[in-house]
Amino acid sequence: MIKPNYKFEKRQKDLAKQKKQEEKRLKKMEKKTGASEATVSPEGTAPAVE
Repeated sequence: MIKPNYKFEKRQKDLAKQKKQEEKRLKKMEKKTGASEATVSPEGTAPAVE
């Protein structure tokens, strides 16, 4: 019978966790920068839209 490779499973779980945290961090950063740009740039983007 084959023994399970717990180190591999743990490594995969840790990588998935890191990836999820990185995506979450990027989403928060995007939200934060988008909100600050939205308050500053409507004046600058209004002529570009027209």
